[in-house]
Amino acid sequence: MDIDALRSFIAFVDTGSFTRAAKQTFRTQSAISMQMKKLEEETGHVLFVKEGRNLGLTEQGQQLVSYARRLVSLHDEALGHFSTHLRHPPLTIGCPDDYAESILPSIVALVRETLPHQSIRIVCDCSTQLRLMLDQGKIDVAILTRSPDAEEGYLLKHDSGVWVKGENLQTDELIEKQNPLCLVLYEPDCKFHSTAIDGLEKQGREYRLMCSSSSATAIKGLLRKGQGISAMARSSVSYGLSIIEDSTLPALPTVDIVLAVAPIPHPMFASHLAADISQRFFQQNH
Repeated sequence: MDIDALRSFIAFVDTGSFTRAAKQTFRTQSAISMQMKKLEEETGHVLFVKEGRNLGLTEQGQQLVSYARRLVSLHDEALGHFSTHLRHPPLTIGCPDDYAESILPSIVALVRETLPHQSIRIVCDCSTQLRLMLDQGKIDVAILTRSPDAEEGYLLKHDSGVWVKGENLQTDELIEKQNPLCLVLYEPDCKFHSTAIDGLEKQGREYRLMCSSSSATAIKGLLRKGQGISAMARSSVSYGLSIIEDSTLPALPTVDIVLAVAPIPHPMFASHLAADISQRFFQQNH
């Protein structure tokens, strides 16, 4: 089987979109369609099925995913083995700002254990922008938040959303006595932002979005000064903050934190290494 076709197939599985698969592999959608048709001819099975307005995988398509990942991983591992003596550009890792303290340092440490001579560059942005950078080949690997039912990336950690306040502030002063409730949230493309707002509106509870920001440092600084409460991943709660145990606030969603690799990988960091690092991180944190 053609490795590039299998790579495009995996890109579709991970993103759920031929449009994004085409962007990630720097091909047109028609080229991707031809690759998928060739895979169907080689396997002798229909791999895709219409699911409403979307395209999903048949049973045979789901079976091919495992083989495709192993074949691409072995191919990239072999190339990496024979290119260890060459000079390579920095490995660019993307990370949401809210995981820069909790997740990123451990990932970098694991990368350096495996690739002690590889230089690293770090880019911080939200998961939405990091996905675009992966699509455009601007970053090599990214720490992302995904929905628990998605296939994207390699699992690092199951996480849940929590309401958060400044550590030394009384809960009743921030919640019971405030009307409207003051919120300090991440940008609207954050899942916790939309869920928090939607939940409060369904409760008919008055609130005021005092501030929204992509900067975890800014949000946490405002919380410590008592400027409001926030909704974030449990992993993001750091010094000077505490979780609000209040059943009257809307429930927040569970998420998965994953390590995603660009379909055209860095010479020294392909899917087999991402799988190994994510597994080691998961074991260290459970």
